[in-house]
Amino acid sequence: MRIVYLLRSIAYPNERYVGSTSDLAERLQRHNDGGSPHTAKFRPWRVVAFVTFEDDTRALAFERYLKSGSGRAFANKHFW
Repeated sequence: MRIVYLLRSIAYPNERYVGSTSDLAERLQRHNDGGSPHTAKFRPWRVVAFVTFEDDTRALAFERYLKSGSGRAFANKHFW
């Protein structure tokens, strides 16, 4: 099982992040502890939305989509 998640910085609300994991609680803790170079400077983070997939391939495809131009537009309309 794979989770695609969307984060928003609490300190910098315009900063957003999309990722995937199999353990959302542990991954959010790593983001907030500074364990990811892409998100460390915008800590702390909160989960805005997440989608769980049984199929890792579909999860990774959805994550890639959310990071594309049309996927960012979709996320802006539905999640942010």
